Amino acid sequence: MTLLRIDASIQGPRSAGSELADLVLAEVTANRPEEPVVRRHLGEQPLPAEAWARAIAGGFATGADRSPEQAAAIGLARTLAAELSDADAAVLAFPLYNFGVSQHVKAWIDLVFAGAEQGARLLEGKPVVLVVTRGGAYGPGTPREGWDHCTDFLRRILVDLWGADLTVVEREFTLAGVNPALAEFAELGASLKADAEQAASRAGKALASR
Repeated sequence: MTLLRIDASIQGPRSAGSELADLVLAEVTANRPEEPVVRRHLGEQPLPAEAWARAIAGGFATGADRSPEQAAAIGLARTLAAELSDADAAVLAFPLYNFGVSQHVKAWIDLVFAGAEQGARLLEGKPVVLVVTRGGAYGPGTPREGWDHCTDFLRRILVDLWGADLTVVEREFTLAGVNPALAEFAELGASLKADAEQAASRAGKALASR
């Protein structure tokens, strides 16, 4: 089994999502240490912002009409699509930023679409663990209920369009105990962290057993 891991946090070693993804991966490697892991960190090595437009434009050009920059963008798009199609499973750590997916994740999604055949089910039937972290709380009854425009969007892409067998590990209130304005929720934040860690370990064990 080839496992693809993609991170997108801009928080470096402080990333709550990457910490959970580490737990998922630890269970997999403990049970299947021989399995190769392909890694990509969109937060540390962002994809070029102009690559998607160049890949699309280059797709309508042929021969001498296709610029070197367009050809390079098409090559990048195809590489990203191939990473998904070649993987047997994936762990994706994608945080909620400003109520949606980050620019890094959106650039990745757009380029994967540009590099794949139209309608390609790149993850058909493959187990995918999606780790989503949110600094605040967005559940029913909270002031920002319905403001999470990240998780359902990713489900649409990963499941409805790419065919993944998806498990979602979520952690809210990652800023509780960090942001002074959320100090009163520190205990709740710690409880949610523990729940998310248990969910990540369960997801890793399930992934290892596939």
